[in-house]
Formats: sequence, C-alpha cells, structure tokens
Amino acid sequence: MKYFVITYGCQLNQSDSERIASVLETAGYQSAPTMNGADLMVINMCSIRQSAVDRVYGKIQDFIKLKNKKPNIKTLLTGCILKKDLKKFKQQFDFILPIKTLKEWPEILNKETCFYYPNPRENQFNKQFSTNYFFVETKPINDFSIQIPISSGCNNFCAYCVVPHVRGPLICRSHKEILKEIRSFIKKGFKEIWLLGQNVNDYASPINKSVNFPKLLKMVNNIPGRFWIRFTSPHPKNFSKELIDIMANCKKITPYLNLPVQSGDSKILKKMNRPYTVEKYKRLVKRIRKKIPNICLSTDVIVGFPGETKKQFENTVKLFKKIKYDMAYISIYSPRAETTAFKFKHVIPHHEKQRRHKRLTEILKQTALENNKKYLGKTVNALIIESKDKFLIGKTDTYKTIKITGHKKLTGNFIKAKIENVSPWGLKGVYMELVCI
Repeated sequence: MKYFVITYGCQLNQSDSERIASVLETAGYQSAPTMNGADLMVINMCSIRQSAVDRVYGKIQDFIKLKNKKPNIKTLLTGCILKKDLKKFKQQFDFILPIKTLKEWPEILNKETCFYYPNPRENQFNKQFSTNYFFVETKPINDFSIQIPISSGCNNFCAYCVVPHVRGPLICRSHKEILKEIRSFIKKGFKEIWLLGQNVNDYASPINKSVNFPKLLKMVNNIPGRFWIRFTSPHPKNFSKELIDIMANCKKITPYLNLPVQSGDSKILKKMNRPYTVEKYKRLVKRIRKKIPNICLSTDVIVGFPGETKKQFENTVKLFKKIKYDMAYISIYSPRAETTAFKFKHVIPHHEKQRRHKRLTEILKQTALENNKKYLGKTVNALIIESKDKFLIGKTDTYKTIKITGHKKLTGNFIKAKIENVSPWGLKGVYMELVCI
C-alpha cells in the first residue's frame, strides 16, 4: 500500500504532514512519488483564506478521475477544517479525521469510511487527545532542517482568524519533550531548528510554568552542536524585554524576525482584536533594532479588513515607509465563517482590496531592495536548501534567499558566499567555502 500527502497552509501544517508520513510508514505504507501511484490520498488542508479551501475543492475532480481508474483508492482529509465545509467534504472523502487523532489512524484506516471531527475546543476531545500526536516521531522532508511544534492551538481570537476555531485551545508541550526531540535531530546532523506555534511567546511549559518562551530558547541555544535556531510566529502584544535580550545574546538564534502587524491603524487593530497600538508596535521595533542592529524584519498584514477606510489604509502605508520591512506577507482580507469579522458590515470592494495590495507591494519592493543593497560586496553565511536549474538556493542567517552557482552536493551545508548582485526578493553571489558556524 502506498500513500501520497498534499499539504496546504503554514509551517505547522507542513510539520503535521511529516508526522502523518511517519505514522503511515510505521503502519506499513510506502511513499508514492505521485498521487497516481497512491492507494491512500491525504490532504492536509488550510482554511485561513477561502482561496486555500478552493484549492482542496479543485483537487476533488482529480480524485474522481483517480477513483474511476482505481476504485479501491481511499481519500483522507485532515488539517484546519471549518464546520461549513464539512458537509460538502463528507460527500467527497472516505475519511475526515482531526490531526490530533493521528496515533489512532492505523486502526481507523482499516474501516471502510470514518468521519470524526468534533469541536476542537471541546474539553473531552482535548482531554483525550491533547498534544499526543506530537509523540509521533516525525519524518523530515530533508536531513538538515526540522520544524518542531512547541504548542498547538490558540486563545487569542483575532477577529479575522479561524485558527482558534479549527485548531482548538492553546496547549503547550513539555519543555523536556521539546528539548529531547531537538537533541535527537542535532545528533543526526540537522543544522536548522524551527520552533513553531500560533503564538510562540504565549508558551509556558505544562510541567514548569516558569519555563516561558525566552527560557526555552536559551535551553535550545545551550544544546551542544552547530545549528541555527529560528521561530515563528510571535505576537507583538507580549514580546518581552527578556525575549529581546535572549535573541541578542544567544549566538545560535538567527537575526531574523517575523513580527505580524496586520494593520497600521490603531482603530482597525482594536477592531481586529489585536491588543496593541501602532505606536506600541513602532516602539517595540525600535527596541529590537537597537538591541539587534542586523535584524531582518518581516511582517504579516491584511488589506481590506471590513470598514477599513482609505485614510486608515494610508496609515498602513505610512507604517510600511517608516519600518522599511525586508519582507511582508500581504493578504487580501477573506471572510471566514465562525470568526467575529464574518459578521462585520462595510465590506471593501475586491478591486479596492487589490489596489491596496498593489500599493503596499510597491513600497515593500522599494524598501526590500534598499535593504538588500547593503549586502553588496559583503560575505554572508548561508544554509543551502536545494539545487535548482544548475543553481544552489539557500537562506542566509537573516533569512534572505540567496542564489549561487555550485555543486548540488553542497545542499544541506553551511557555506560562505560573496554577494555580487541583489534584487528586492533576494541575493546573488559566488560560493567561497564551506563553514562551520
């Protein structure tokens, strides 16, 4: 029996898919190179925007064609699923299962069909499953970079976000369990550790509440070995001085930070249930940059939130020009059932949302290019992540994409490169030597 997994969404979904692969292979399945060769098709879906859900609907026709050729093929849906989509998907999939039940999947898959998707915030469901699936040994997609979830779910209830509704409440993993997992990958030679959570700075170890996120970072930094530490995503509301100091003083923590702002207008932030003001955000950025001068800063922002006036959008424009981000993930607001914002009136026309998206993208293009020009002629450290079209693609410690010529055997290694050319979205350079950081 062979399986094929399609993953949509964030790094947490990608990490979940690695555990799915591990469970299926332990149960005797083998990975299929394409979906055409699979006996079990798994979609790990995202519901953060309607476009993500539409991609799943788009795959259903492919499944129907496959079933016509191969009637015994089974299809399974997991991930972040809204209630409104469940009924439709139930007609198209053989199994719909929460990711938290992953350890039970081998037994469930012996059934003809199974549809089990309770309210993810249901106390009994979380009492039974909690974060048990994190005990499943992951099957990384490569042998140099690993994504380690430190928590599951979220309690913030931002007005636009489905995550608390589809992933359930915040449940943190034991710091000892996290450290044990990281140590095992460091021993195997992994060079990049990503710590993942919906809001990493809400982390508190369930076995010792004094172990917060900064202390966890320090513990990871103290693990012997040569590796980088990255994390995503933090929340500006409780980004502490302790966290800034740890980032500045721990050598393995890379100088890259995604700090989601979501809007440059304080009234819109309040409407989004984001408990900080634009001024507080700017002061936070100033403190971070003072302590970590070489920090590369990216953000998440939403344009066209219900009721966002042109003047309020212009405040976001001003913020972009002020902060001068290296990268920004600019999203057009997508109405999501079950969220508070779904009930809001004063919907922004789609053409106006697109105009605002384009405006911010143009500003980002200018500031990113301006920031990248500072790298010209300099030597940087990078981790090579893939070989593509006779080029090597890597990420610098500041998470800049770098493209160089070199042999594919360098993939998975730290290298030094001299930067000879830049664009808004990346760097180009020449390989100099292998390095041990």
